[in-house]
Amino acid sequence: MWCIKEIDAEYRGCMYDVLDLYEKPYNPKRPQVCLDEKLKHLIGEKRKPIPMKPGSCEKVDYEYDRNGTANIFVALDFKEGKRITQVTNQRTMKDFALFVKKVVDEGFPDAEVIDLICDNLNTHKPKSFYEAFEKDEAERILNKIEFHYTPKHASWLNAAEIEINVMDIECTGRRIGDKETLSSEVQAWTKRRNDQKKKINWKFTREKADKKLSKYYIP
Repeated sequence: MWCIKEIDAEYRGCMYDVLDLYEKPYNPKRPQVCLDEKLKHLIGEKRKPIPMKPGSCEKVDYEYDRNGTANIFVALDFKEGKRITQVTNQRTMKDFALFVKKVVDEGFPDAEVIDLICDNLNTHKPKSFYEAFEKDEAERILNKIEFHYTPKHASWLNAAEIEINVMDIECTGRRIGDKETLSSEVQAWTKRRNDQKKKINWKFTREKADKKLSKYYIP
């Protein structure tokens, strides 16, 4: 956790909103979907790695090629064990809006409303949808979601961050040289995790937050 100095009422309000939401029972008509994104540096090999063999680990040369960057969007329903991912060139307002449309229309088409948990990045706002779509389409999508923002410097409250850490350990935390390979690898990882219905057992509650953090609260 980050170095805590003071926690004001606005911070507590956002924190309580997310934690109270997590404690609600699962409702497929109103899923809780955590959204986050990750910058991925595309790193190519100058020399072909030597594969591992019995008694010897894989050998990778210290030199590499920088091939730019890509962005990975991750949307996670951690109670149901379902995630939607997408690799994009950037993470602009339009990219965000297009990904949320994918979450709404393809990921959770039967949901009445999606509680969307994300951080306060300037692209994570309703205005992004008006940048990407005509007014009627933007409003159609916005009517299907309700934003819940984690406080500033508190991305640890977003369960999608846990999922991204798992993705790094199992898939993306190694050299990948191009966007096409990255997309294929992320897609395969996502399918496997969804087939296995991997969930997150979230245990940090409002009560635990008060017990752990109350000494930092501003009266």
